[in-house]
Amino acid sequence: MTTTGLRERKKADTRAALADAVLRLAEERGFDHVTVEDVATAAGVSYRTFFNHFASKEEALLQPDRGPRLVDLLAEQGPDVPLLTALRAALHACLDRLQADGDTWRRVFAVVIATPSLLPRLVETGSADERELALAVAARTGLDAEADLHPGLVAAVVSTVLRVSLWRWHSAGATASLHGLLDEALDAVVDGLPTPTPRRGTP
Repeated sequence: MTTTGLRERKKADTRAALADAVLRLAEERGFDHVTVEDVATAAGVSYRTFFNHFASKEEALLQPDRGPRLVDLLAEQGPDVPLLTALRAALHACLDRLQADGDTWRRVFAVVIATPSLLPRLVETGSADERELALAVAARTGLDAEADLHPGLVAAVVSTVLRVSLWRWHSAGATASLHGLLDEALDAVVDGLPTPTPRRGTP
């Protein structure tokens, strides 16, 4: 491995150690009672090193490079593939990689649910990802992400479908099929969100 490759591997290992430390400490103490100093010490690095990798403990928990970027997975789909087909394939590829580390994501969701202070940061992160996806959709369709409705609307719907599918998966104890939950949500959107038949016993 080259010197550059070793340096990048060491950087990735340090980021992973910091992400693992903040998650473990948040589970033990509650996220609001964990400091950056605590995380750096637990990961065996200096306070300064922490900020070489993350801007905050919130970023270390929510954006630690654990998951794939949906826009990159969309870019892997051929340019002639219809947009919704390409998005569905990209979402499934995203879930494949997320499910490979499903236990970690289940733990992250549990920390977020228990920590109201994380919700604004989660919304901020989701908005940035949604904007990035809107630009990718615009590029794929030849539209303008600023002037045209379609890219932003598609990105918002896809983001919501993914978020709802993940939360349903977590609520089911991470035992349900993520792919099944995703397809159920996508199909409902494509069908125009028909009113479902109430569950038995539901008014």
